[in-house]
Amino acid sequence: MYGLKPTTQTEEFRQKLIEQALDLAILEDLGSEQIDVTTASIVTTDRQVSGSVYCKQEAVVVAGLQIFAQVLEKFDKRISVKNHVAEGQFIESTPTVIATFEGPASSILKGERIALNLLQRMSAIATVTHQYVELAKPFGIEIRDTRKTTPGLRVFEREAVRIAGGQNHRFGLFDAILIKDNHIQFAGGIETAINNAKKAYPELAIEVEATTLEQVEQALKLGVQTILLDNMNAQTIREAVALIKGTCFIEVSGGVNLKNIKNYLIEGVNAISIGALTHSAPNIDISLEVEI
Repeated sequence: MYGLKPTTQTEEFRQKLIEQALDLAILEDLGSEQIDVTTASIVTTDRQVSGSVYCKQEAVVVAGLQIFAQVLEKFDKRISVKNHVAEGQFIESTPTVIATFEGPASSILKGERIALNLLQRMSAIATVTHQYVELAKPFGIEIRDTRKTTPGLRVFEREAVRIAGGQNHRFGLFDAILIKDNHIQFAGGIETAINNAKKAYPELAIEVEATTLEQVEQALKLGVQTILLDNMNAQTIREAVALIKGTCFIEVSGGVNLKNIKNYLIEGVNAISIGALTHSAPNIDISLEVEI
């Protein structure tokens, strides 16, 4: 897989990002004193409660159940959550109980919004990703995410893509080299850009963005691992595929959506990267209801 490889070290990095993101979410919701003034004034600390989480929308891929439980347990380890569907499960009928919970009422009330926000967001991304994956699957083409994620939430949004069958691209600017048009311009040409990258980080895979067939030919001569065909029409992509002849990984990006993706499902293309997976997914209707 291109980019950040799944190792013990990267899993530690992922968990660190999750913890930091949750800490920030709690800080912005409960303030520096970590208090919910409404709940503190109304609900006694010994009150126990149970309830259910409902998906109220059809044709949804559920993602984020593990994070949902992690958020609530971060507020109070006495809270227990039981999943009634699996991560990545497709929900057809509504309303569907996707999880139940029990524990101290005050802690659940403090954590429910953060937990639901992430569950709704991740399920939204998983649902959109699933739509693209199903269209591309018969052609053996991967659907990849991009760095067009919500600041601070990338670790969650990437996980949602993966749960739905999509593939994660590089995590950030640190774990793989992707030479884009601005880099080429600053370097004075594609050849200089690629050679400089090879010298600086010989251990890293190099992907280069090509917007013309001339750039494709230049990148091929310099032995890059991946060529990103950016904002090319279908006919130009076919010509690029013929030039490359399977000698490197081919990725397509730019302007691909659910309405036109069929035009880009071209033999020889290995992956399509789509920013809309994470920047345009509408939230899913999921609610939490307590039983008094």
